[in-house]
Amino acid sequence: MHIQTGRFIADQPAGHDRRSSEDRMADHLLSCHALRPAELRHARAVADRLHLPLAEALAGEGLVPPRDLAGATARLSGLPLTDPLSDPPDPRLVDRLGARRCLTLGLVPLRHVGGEVLVALARPAEWPRHAAEVTAALGPVRLSHAPLAAIQQAISAASGLHLRLEAESRVPVAISARSWRGLAGWQGPAALVLLAAVLAAAPLVVMGLLLGWLVLSLAATTALRATALGLALRRPGPALPQAQPLRLPVISILLPLYGEPGIAPRLLQRLGRLDYPRALLDVLIVLEAKDTETRAALAACHLPGWMRVVIVPDGPITTKPRAMNYALDFCRGSIIGIYDAEDAPDPDQLRKVVQRFADRGPEVVCLQGCLDYYNPRTNLLARLFTTEYASWFRVVMPALEHLRLPMPLGGTTLFMRREALERVGAWDAHNVTEDADLGVRLARHGLRTEMLPTTTHEEANCRLRPWVRQRSRWIKGHILTWAIHMRDPVGLWRDLGWRGFLGYQVVFLGAQSQVLLAPVMWTFWAILAGLPHPVQALLPQGGIWGLVGLFLLSEALVMATGAVGLARTRHGRMWPVVPLLHLYHPLGAIAGWRALWEAFRNPFYWAKTSHGHFDQIAGDAMPGPTTDLPQEAPGPPIAARPRRSPFHDARAAPADTPATETAAARTARTLGQEMRLAPLPGAQPSLPPRVRTSPASIFRRVSNAREIWVRSAS
Repeated sequence: MHIQTGRFIADQPAGHDRRSSEDRMADHLLSCHALRPAELRHARAVADRLHLPLAEALAGEGLVPPRDLAGATARLSGLPLTDPLSDPPDPRLVDRLGARRCLTLGLVPLRHVGGEVLVALARPAEWPRHAAEVTAALGPVRLSHAPLAAIQQAISAASGLHLRLEAESRVPVAISARSWRGLAGWQGPAALVLLAAVLAAAPLVVMGLLLGWLVLSLAATTALRATALGLALRRPGPALPQAQPLRLPVISILLPLYGEPGIAPRLLQRLGRLDYPRALLDVLIVLEAKDTETRAALAACHLPGWMRVVIVPDGPITTKPRAMNYALDFCRGSIIGIYDAEDAPDPDQLRKVVQRFADRGPEVVCLQGCLDYYNPRTNLLARLFTTEYASWFRVVMPALEHLRLPMPLGGTTLFMRREALERVGAWDAHNVTEDADLGVRLARHGLRTEMLPTTTHEEANCRLRPWVRQRSRWIKGHILTWAIHMRDPVGLWRDLGWRGFLGYQVVFLGAQSQVLLAPVMWTFWAILAGLPHPVQALLPQGGIWGLVGLFLLSEALVMATGAVGLARTRHGRMWPVVPLLHLYHPLGAIAGWRALWEAFRNPFYWAKTSHGHFDQIAGDAMPGPTTDLPQEAPGPPIAARPRRSPFHDARAAPADTPATETAAARTARTLGQEMRLAPLPGAQPSLPPRVRTSPASIFRRVSNAREIWVRSAS
């Protein structure tokens, strides 16, 4: 390894002025033609406005190539420039300091040089703060400089196994899904045989227990939904005064992708619409090592300086939380955000995040944005899915926030203070709904979560089988989350308090009970039809009609919350679909029973949902950015399929369909494509359009042409 000679940072004067150092860096970059004067003025303005070193402003704005910037930093710091990729570090030296700690400090010990350890620094100016810790672990050191990206890649290559194992076990085993064993081998069939035997031996007893469980859970969830609806219809209070952030923080965005080669380029364009200083934006695209297709697709894209790729080593499980745990140590921001592959966030979303954190203070550690769909009119399933999302994020979740109950977070548009996230153990790598589990653990630590009035548009999963697979994963994760935290109910009560404990039972146990016991509820329609029902032997006539009234009230509240939720989105005119939610709930029951089986037979299986099928639908395009940023190119057309059911895929729009086509324009285009008439022979362009296209004129011309043809043939 070649090491440039130079003066070490320790040899510099103690009162080394930062401005003079930046001036010398600017002069060096100008002299070697790596930077133009206009670019320098822009970078200085950005650095002054954001209170950043000039080097970070240059890197964030992409004004100087990384190689030239690294050489200038090493030269002005008096350090040799090293390449930890061409000469990788000694894993034993990395282990002495700890791989995660090396990532946090932005340095890596390379090898022994004489009686010293050669250490590569990404930020030489921060060395005095870490010198005592590093020398205590490594002994005498000799300093050098290397780019941060190279240091992180070298640490990942040297200690990838240790980082992977830590990513899989961040959450304590007592509250982690990795200790869940389920039913293996013969235990599953044996449990089914036992349940069938109990049902056959005492059917009325089983029916009574199921009925009691159903009534209790239905009453609890109905009360919660009624409370949420009442809170949603209240007049909002006066807006609180906004605090002015002293400075904008660095925000790191985690983008875990797996098997998404087609959507990756479009995702990069959507993130380019975010209105936030690029020098303070740190986007990490997290890929699995075995996902060669997505890696190749991203390799063909030109990533800006504020985006980078983190490769997660292969392991026994392939889950989104494991990938995010691995990438968390590579982040440099104090706020951690999460987006999914198909997300299209509002352009001003990150500024709203910073403003809300500044307004609320340190007691609020997590912000959940609203989710919506940009293809709600693809088919009936997409409409019903959109209605459900509107009800959940616009009505129910704000009520949980107001009541200070545990909030099952969404897996995207989620922003957390990094210090709090690391304090609670980040994500459970073995939980297939890591977002809901994280919301419970935040509540157990007494940390607050709030809803943020900003929207991220997603692609509605509106194909039947993928929808059932996705919903079964969600229900399975909620079942496991409830069961794992209920291992110690006394401790859970102590952490959440009586209100939080009861709310936890309603949100997790009650909601999933409704899904699993939905077939039992449907049988009560037989009573309204005058048919006999087994419950008539258990309850008096008044009790039966009381149950029917409870069921009808529950359905009415479901429709009311759906209508109110839709009214608070841009899909308010979709309210006629709300009564059709009765067609939607049977799908949830199918997914629920599949989830219950998987919870005991295959608890860590992650049913992957593919994206990019309906992210360019005519008439339902994503809202455009509010700033002058590059627009997204339209995706390829989607192959049309025959519609076999109301839930089947809708026909895709042609590739040349405008993204914001109106209904009238769409009708005219369709008529023009499907009813286009060939021009008549001899038609003159100077004729008025009505003469050339009127039905009578066309008929006369065709008749005349036919008569001429007959005469010539005879």
